[in-house]
Amino acid sequence: MKSDELRDLAIDALEDLKGIDITTIDVRPITVITDYMIICTGRSTRHVSSIAENVALQAKAQKVTTVRVEGGQESEWVLVDLGDVIVHVMLAATRTLYSLEDLWEPVKELREHQKR
Repeated sequence: MKSDELRDLAIDALEDLKGIDITTIDVRPITVITDYMIICTGRSTRHVSSIAENVALQAKAQKVTTVRVEGGQESEWVLVDLGDVIVHVMLAATRTLYSLEDLWEPVKELREHQKR
């Protein structure tokens, strides 16, 4: 499955369970570890866990071979690694604390500056 299709599958799975504030970051120009990072907020630890589980189940149903889930026990932050797409599902407080969107922005700006 192409990374764009995998991204769309993950977003659909997040939307199915009413994930909040879904943000997609195209990290292809700045790293080789993955193509897309998707960040989503859940209302409770149960919601975070359910959303992440739905992403993993939908990916497995589509025969995605790389599906790993980390952080499911505490469920404040669950990472679903689909290879070309990494999905972070977090509680609002955890998302604010780690601010992944802000973490990647300086890297993006640095890489763009180096190209000049």
